[in-house]
Amino acid sequence: MTELTDLTLAAARDLLDGREISAVELADAHLERIATVDEKVQAFITVMADQARTMAADADAAIAAGEAQPLTGIPVALKDILCTVDAPTTAASKLLEGFVSPYDATVVKRLRDARAVFVGKTNTDEFAMGSSTENSAFFTTKNPWGLDRVPGGSSGGSSAAVAAREAIVSLGSDTGGSIRQPAGFCGIVGMKPTYGRVSRYGLIAFASSLDQIGPFARTVEDAAMLLGTISGHDTNDATSSPRDVPDYRAALGEDLTGVKLGVVTEWTGQEGVEPGVQAACEAAYDTYAELGAELVPISLDYAKYALPTYYITAPAEASANLARFDGIKYGMSIDAGDVLESYLRTRGEGFGAEVKRRIMLGTYALSTGYYDAYYVKAQKVRTLIKRDFDTAFERVDAIVAPTSPTVAFSIGDRTDDPLAMYLADIFTIPANMAGLPGIAIPCGFSEDLPVSIQVLGPAFGEEITLKVAHAYERASGWHERRPEPVA
Repeated sequence: MTELTDLTLAAARDLLDGREISAVELADAHLERIATVDEKVQAFITVMADQARTMAADADAAIAAGEAQPLTGIPVALKDILCTVDAPTTAASKLLEGFVSPYDATVVKRLRDARAVFVGKTNTDEFAMGSSTENSAFFTTKNPWGLDRVPGGSSGGSSAAVAAREAIVSLGSDTGGSIRQPAGFCGIVGMKPTYGRVSRYGLIAFASSLDQIGPFARTVEDAAMLLGTISGHDTNDATSSPRDVPDYRAALGEDLTGVKLGVVTEWTGQEGVEPGVQAACEAAYDTYAELGAELVPISLDYAKYALPTYYITAPAEASANLARFDGIKYGMSIDAGDVLESYLRTRGEGFGAEVKRRIMLGTYALSTGYYDAYYVKAQKVRTLIKRDFDTAFERVDAIVAPTSPTVAFSIGDRTDDPLAMYLADIFTIPANMAGLPGIAIPCGFSEDLPVSIQVLGPAFGEEITLKVAHAYERASGWHERRPEPVA
């Protein structure tokens, strides 16, 4: 039988339901795997070994009672910006080190209700601000494909954990590409749902109009199963959609005859795209044509403005959201004898450099005299970006594009060059600005490192997005490769 840590969610579900393995055995195998490889990978801030074994025993009881759900008994890792009542939620920041939330995030509660098994909380760029997981206050997570390379960010720990077989699936958040980019760097599947498809309640907010929680997995089918569990309306989140949740797994198929896939002309041969990435993506487009899809050139004229628009919008929202971290009610607190001085020292010593940079950028953009010139103008451009996508989806069913212009870069390469770091998200940010679903899937290798394409769908078009991704995955087989450095 396949090693327990190599099982997909779908395969593990079948074995658990057939009583061929137990949830306790599955949890122990993954906890042992974490103990063996995480010293090298450093995906986890907190390992929840005791909680996992208790949850696994509960899952086995549910299975025995015929009450199994798709995620029952499945080892899941959680990005450490999702609130949990039984483990610290640090946001990888000194400011929240040791903080334990009094409530669960909605996605955590839904997984708990489904009797999933939490193996731990994963590393992230501090407050989810970054593209490499190098901005964590604690340590840098390593890419399982090359331990001298970044895993991407900000959900690098969640991505690396799945790639390294430390969890079957995991949850991350995507504000400007923070699920899709690390999934691409680590050679796995990562999906950002439509804004509002998944509740954000209990997610430590970075940019509230952009943040969205989504799944990491090693197959599109597994991502569909996890997405179905966490999706749906939540009265605690006014932005969550009341739309019914489809059966995403049932939507998967391999026949793309008649499906029209847009290829963005502005992103073809764009400066900064590595030749190996370009070649792998073009080969993927050829595969789609062989599968019966019609490739249609489309234009996204305003997508080139998505990056600067994002770096006004997201820091502005971060500036407001992070004002609550003042050391008064929770988290790190430095008593300087004077209230203002206590605020300044707590935030000055608690926040890292990248978080401070974004707070200052956002505060400047929102300040008197600059609000209209920067923030208001950015919102107008954001509307134009969305209109571009709306026009494109009148002609095509989905869009295919590179996930990132490069493969995973070396640790330390971009830490002194914020602009170069920000450019890692040039292809992922537009979907966040428009609130659209997108999924990253492996499409080859360059320099022995994974290359990824993303499939973007119309709003609440998760079904076609997953179907297009699944068809390519089945035809290409790239998802079957596993990283040798942590074999």
